Order: sequence, then structure tokens, then C-alpha cells
Amino acid sequence: MAGVAVAAEWQLLYNRYYRKPELYQMQWKNVDLTRNKIACAPFGGPIAAIRDDTKIVQLYAESAQRKLRIYTSSGILISESIWKNPGGRLIGMSWTDDLTLICITQDGTIYSYNIHAELLSTSSLGKECFANSVVDCVFWGNGVVCINEAFEIFAVPDFKTPTTVVKLADCGLEELPHCMAVIEPQYRNSGDVEVLLGVGDHVLSVEEDEVQELGVGVGPLQKMVVSRKGEFVASITHDGRLLVMSSDFSNVIIEYACEADENLRSIRSSLPEAVEACVDAAGYEFDISQQRTLLRAASYGQAFCSHFQHDRIQETSKMLRVLNAVRHAEIGIPLSIQQYKLLTPTILINRLINAHKHLLALRISEYLGLNQEVVVMHWACTKITASLPISDANLLQILLDKLKICKGISYAAVAAHADKSGRRKLAAMLVEDEPHSSKQIPLLLSIGEEDNALMKATDSGDTDLVYLVLFHMWQKKLPLEFFGTIQARPLARDLFVIYARFYKHEFLKDFFLSTGQLQDVAFLLWKESWELAKNPMASKGSPLHGPRIKLIEKAQNLFAETKEHTFESKAAEEHAKLLRIQHDLEVTTKQAIFVDSSISDTIRTCIVLGNHRAAMKVKTEFKVSEKRWYWLKVFALATIRDWEALEKFSKEKRPPIGYRPFVEACTDAGEKAEALKYIPKLADPREKAEAYARIGMAKEAADAASQTKDSELLGRFKLPFSQNASAASIFDTLRDRLSFQGNS
Repeated sequence: MAGVAVAAEWQLLYNRYYRKPELYQMQWKNVDLTRNKIACAPFGGPIAAIRDDTKIVQLYAESAQRKLRIYTSSGILISESIWKNPGGRLIGMSWTDDLTLICITQDGTIYSYNIHAELLSTSSLGKECFANSVVDCVFWGNGVVCINEAFEIFAVPDFKTPTTVVKLADCGLEELPHCMAVIEPQYRNSGDVEVLLGVGDHVLSVEEDEVQELGVGVGPLQKMVVSRKGEFVASITHDGRLLVMSSDFSNVIIEYACEADENLRSIRSSLPEAVEACVDAAGYEFDISQQRTLLRAASYGQAFCSHFQHDRIQETSKMLRVLNAVRHAEIGIPLSIQQYKLLTPTILINRLINAHKHLLALRISEYLGLNQEVVVMHWACTKITASLPISDANLLQILLDKLKICKGISYAAVAAHADKSGRRKLAAMLVEDEPHSSKQIPLLLSIGEEDNALMKATDSGDTDLVYLVLFHMWQKKLPLEFFGTIQARPLARDLFVIYARFYKHEFLKDFFLSTGQLQDVAFLLWKESWELAKNPMASKGSPLHGPRIKLIEKAQNLFAETKEHTFESKAAEEHAKLLRIQHDLEVTTKQAIFVDSSISDTIRTCIVLGNHRAAMKVKTEFKVSEKRWYWLKVFALATIRDWEALEKFSKEKRPPIGYRPFVEACTDAGEKAEALKYIPKLADPREKAEAYARIGMAKEAADAASQTKDSELLGRFKLPFSQNASAASIFDTLRDRLSFQGNS
């Protein structure tokens, strides 16, 4: 069966068969070889392409600027650059042995590029080629031969020294030769290049100082190609004969009439239909030898048919190869080509694997480019089910040898089948080879490998997978066992803590207690107390304050267990004590204005409500300093405008904060008369001057300011009284007096 597809691809030339296999489907887009000049490097090297400026072509959404593009042999773009060379039309380009791209323009300029389309150097063929444009050139490994409009021939023997240009002997041409070929210097005894020119009915051999006529009567020759070592020349004559001769044209080795069928010429107009009929007939034929005959005929006719779809023969050959394989007596599926098309290859593969013909199904899948994973997976599952006597270790090796055929195959799916088949140990071993954690971990959980699943989830760093394992274990394990498992895995532990802080406080407290993290439990309790405070019912003496206080007291006791959290312990203790006092105040006053306020605000509120005893109790309980106490009471009394109580308070003893707060409290309240009770008691003349100025008493402010003997200060105090001429003059007089005293 293999011979059918192969035979369809080979063509007979003289007594030898040749074929042109397709190595790649080219990756480039919109590259029409007929619109471009092309240079392909030898030995699987890159391909250079540039739009052919000798042809009028239609531009398809592309710039009018020509670009030199360099591709890999599979058509992947390596590099490109805009063709800016000013040397006129591009005559030819080729790659050297060291993959340097040589481009020759009609003015004789030689441009060298690397595979990144970067210009390396420029040189010239000389003034003769500049004066008479280059019209043709033939490259070899590291050199080139060019002919110009004056029929002069020049050679560059080595592009490593491009300035060395050799002019060959004058061969007396009056018109351009039909074709040119080169015998490389390295294959000649003289070490010089030899150029073969197809002229008239013979060939001219041209060297630096000699011209010879060879092969008189063999021509005219339309094309010549020299063999690799210069021993032979293959040529096509004007009448369509292929001649292979020795390089001195003395001996004809092969003569073959390429234009080998009059019958073919007679049916040339209907040739496409004839080829199509042969292909169709081969498809419907069951006899393999008849298939081969028909396809060979179609292949032969295709060579002379430019409009036939060349992939039709290959497609039919592929289908026949598959059909002949399944028609074999051992398989017994005698499909016709029409049935095969209706059934589709995918369903045929499914029928084969259901019949346990896995090897044939695999080979057909590979041949047709179908996904082989379906076949391998079915084979693996069948093998597991049918191989109970085989040990898990041996069966694992058998499975792995085949599973590795398909990259990306799901080992987890095979392992799941092994688990369902009662081979849990085999499933656990298989899942180790699953490269995708997202498939591996759920399977480990399903077969009871929770610890292994957690290890792999944390190693993967995928938080979603870690949470998947955590929730699974959370439901299945006892709390202490669960806590012990995650404690050993920092990522799992941290993710659990993050989740539980939002949704599972009680469970998180149990975890912290189990691991001895008492301070973390305390912080949770303290947070819960604040959450409880957000309850709208926790006001007006609500009994909800009781649980809040107990939570804080529990937190205080836990903080006290560790020396590092003395501050937090003390803060929690005072917080609970303050809440108790505030709760009692709300109960007695029946006003929900105390809870969660600060100590200062609590004292201030008590004074404003006239409850001086409660204010003093808070001061005593929390050891409020005298200075802070005085500040709070002064401004609280001013708030309720109890000026009598304020004056009485100022006389209890000399205030530790001085009299300035008394002055400010009265002034802020707009009570000028009350402020005057305290301004004279200010010890600092500056403060006194500022106080008088604030209540509009210019003379007193000036007198106080003069005591500082600061003329600048007097000038500053004058500004508020600028509208009052008499008041302003007081400051001017005093400032002048101070200035005079200073000068004297």
C-alpha cells in the first residue's frame, strides 16, 4: 500500500524517477514567487526575496517601496529592510558559502548583506560596467561572472576580495548569448574561472586570455547547468531535448527527448479532464494495481497540465492508502471512497479503537495529521482494564512508553480511569507524570491523596489550587489534624488565615489556640468587639455593651500571657474600663453619647452635662494630668457659657496652664468683659498685648507691647487698627519713641 502514494509522487525522466516532496507549508503570507526575485541559500539556508522591478505587478495593501526580506526555509520572516540602493535595476542576487547575500545592480555595484538584512559593504565591477550596464550574471559559491551591454565579461573570483575584478577575453559577440554557465576555478587545473556561453549552434569557452569553440552543432542551447565538480554539463536544446555531456562537450552521455508523447499533444486541450478522470477512477477502484496504474497516468498528465489542482492526486493517494489499510481482510472494513468521505476519518478512527485496532488507528491518525491523543487514551484505558495480572510498576512503564507519544496528553484522565478500575496505587503513580497541576491536584484529592495534593498545590504557587485543597481537607479532616497539616505549609497556612479572618472567626481562633498564637486570638477578640459596636442596638444602655466588654477583657488576659504584648494588654484593660464607665453614664443620663468616645471627650461631655463628679471620676480613674484637666474644663465651661463657674475654677488655685486658655475661651465666645477678668493676669507682655488687640483695646495693647521694647511688634499690632486713626497714631508714637531711645 505504501507504494501507491509514493508512486504517485515520482516522475520518470529518461531512465530515472524523480520527485519533489513538499517539506513545509510555507509560513509567509502574500509572497508570490512570480512577482519577486528569489535567492535560496544552499544546505537548508535562508531565502531572500525582493519585488521584481522588471514586472508590472499589482500592490496588495503594501507600500510602493521595495523591501529586501529574508526568510527561513519554512517561510518565517527573519529580517527585512527597505531597498534604498541607488545602483539601478537589480540584475541578480545569490548567497555565498558563508551566508552573505550578494546583490548586483545594473551599474555594476555589488552590495553585501548579512542574514539580518544589514548592509555590510559595497564595491564595484568597474567603470566599464558603470558605462555599459550589466545585463546578466551567473553566481557560484563565492564568485560571480557578469556580462554588460558591450558584451564584455567580468568575473569576481572571490567576494572576500570584491575589488579584484578580472576581465575575461573578448569573445567577439554581437548579441547576448542564449545562456551562460560557470565552471568554478577550484575544479580547473589552471585555477581560473571558465565561462560557457551558448552562442548559435555551439558553445564558447571563455577564460581570461583564451576563447574556444566547443560542441559545434549541439545547439542552439536554451539553458545550461554545470555539475557540482564541473565534470558534466546538462542542457536543454531549442527542440526540447535534454543533453548531458562532458564539460568539454566531446561526449554525449544522455540524450532524452523531453517533448516523449504525440498522443499527449493531441489531447492537450482536454488534458485537465483526462487527469481528473484518472484520479476519480483510481478513487473508486478497489484493486491496488489498478489504482497505481491510474494514479501514475494522472501524475504523468499533470506534468503537462498547468491548470490542474496539483494536490488532488496527493489527496486521493492519501485516502486510498487509508482505505486499502482498513479494507484488509484482517481489519474487514470494505469502505468505498464515497462512504469514507461521508463517514469522516474521525469516526473511522473511533470504530477502529472500539474494535481494539489501536495500532492501525494510531498510524492512520499520524498519517492524516489527526489528534493521536484519542487513540492513545483509549488504548491506555483498555490496557488498564484488561491487565489485572500485571503489577502496577510494570503496567506503569508500559503505559508511560506509549503516553509520551502525545505531548500534552492528560495523565490525570488515565489515572482517574485507573482509580475507577480499582487500581489506586497505579493511579497515584500515573498522576505524578501529569505536568498540569490543575488536572493533577483534583485527581489526587479524589483518590484520597490530600497531603500530596496540598504539597503540589503549594509548590505550584497557584492560590486557587491551594484553596481547592484546603476546602476539601477542611471538610474531611478533624480540626486538630487539619491545623497540624496546614501549619507545616506556610502558603497554605497564610491563605487559610486570610480566608478565615473574613468568614470563620471561631475556627480561626481554634487554629491560633492550637498553635499557641494567643496574641492573634486576642486581636481577633478585640476586632469582634468593634464589629459588635457597629450593631445599631449597641446604644442607649444596651446590654450588648456587656458582651463587648467581656471580649475586650478576654483579649486583655491573652495579651498578658506574653511579655511582648504588655502595651496591648494595658490598652485593652483601659479600653474595657472606659467602656464600663461610658456604659454606666449612658444608663444614668439616658443619652447615647458616651460609648466609644475618647477619655477627653468623656470628661468634656460630663462637664457640659453638669456632672462634675463623673468628670472627676474619669480624671482619677485614668490619671489625667492637671494640665489636661484644666484645658478640658475651661473650654467645656465656656461651651455652656457658665462664666461664673469658670471664674470660680480660675480662683481655686493658680492654674497650671496659666490664664491664656481662660482668655482664649472667653474671646472665642465673644465675651469681652469676661476676657478682661483674666488678661491682666497674663504674665507675658506679648500675650497680654495680643489679647488686648484681639478684643479691640488699642491703648492697652500698645502699652503692653511697649513693655517688650519691640518696635516691629508695635508695627504689627498697628495693622488691626488701621481704620482707627487715633488708635494707629498711638502705635506710631510709641514706635517712634522706642526708635529714638534705641538711637540715643
